[in-house]
Amino acid sequence: MKKKFKSIIMMSIVVMLAFGLVSCGEKKTEEGNTNNAKEAVTTYPLTVTDSNGKEVVIESEPKTVVSLGPNVTEMIFALDKGEVLVGRTKYCDYPEQALEVQEVGTLTKPNLELIAEIKPDLVVASTHFKEEAQAKLDELGIPTIVLYSEESFDGVYNSIETLGEILNSSPKAEEVVAGMKEKVAEVTKKVEGLEGPTMYYVVGFGEKDSTAGGDTFIGEMIRMAKGQNIADDSQGWGYSKEMLAEKNPSIIVLADNNDTKATFESTDFYKDLEAVKSGNVYEIDQNLLNRQGPRLADGLEALAKILHPEAFN
Repeated sequence: MKKKFKSIIMMSIVVMLAFGLVSCGEKKTEEGNTNNAKEAVTTYPLTVTDSNGKEVVIESEPKTVVSLGPNVTEMIFALDKGEVLVGRTKYCDYPEQALEVQEVGTLTKPNLELIAEIKPDLVVASTHFKEEAQAKLDELGIPTIVLYSEESFDGVYNSIETLGEILNSSPKAEEVVAGMKEKVAEVTKKVEGLEGPTMYYVVGFGEKDSTAGGDTFIGEMIRMAKGQNIADDSQGWGYSKEMLAEKNPSIIVLADNNDTKATFESTDFYKDLEAVKSGNVYEIDQNLLNRQGPRLADGLEALAKILHPEAFN
């Protein structure tokens, strides 16, 4: 009887241990699946439809990349993929590490011979990329993606996510986009309900004047930052001195390039504007607004701080 009782106990223990081991195994498997989800990888070959509507097949993860756009270069570094960059344009000056990468011409005139010598796995171009350059790279057998954003934050988010997939860095892309969305939400909440001052964004001045019209993305960012753009009823970039004098904005924002502000404030016509006389001419890093990349949310914040400093105290 005792032997039988002991046998029953032993069998029970074995069964319990077996179920315990199975449960542990299942838990580890679940954890493994979760970790794999967090570390999602791109499956190659990958077919991408670029911004020009062209289908490009990327056979394997690109290990060497040439960037033909400052916004693209910034995206690559934001995705923690700076090590793959082997060529960039002369305008790709951010982050500082980008300056250590070989220069391969300009936005509109890339040095195709030099790019051919480098033989990158991939070229990523942006706006101002010409069809003849595309044709030459196709002829050389160098895969080329043209990636530029729609005139919206959503367009920028999409570009970052697309490049993240191409470079096998989707989790980081999602992180970057989430951070941008969070900052945009914070800024818009802080300025919500505020009445914006009248303002003028200087793109160019002197013989010809240019600014961001209401149909431009910078015009949209001004509205998001709760500024009253005096050129909101204009389209494109052209503007006249007559209209500028008539609307006489209370705030003027211009690029922080060299002595641009001092020159503007001391030049005939401009020096008589209300914003200049009242000391309300402000500088901003124009690349935060012009480059549709990962720092665009910083640009919105910088603009909002100029227009509504009280909201950020």
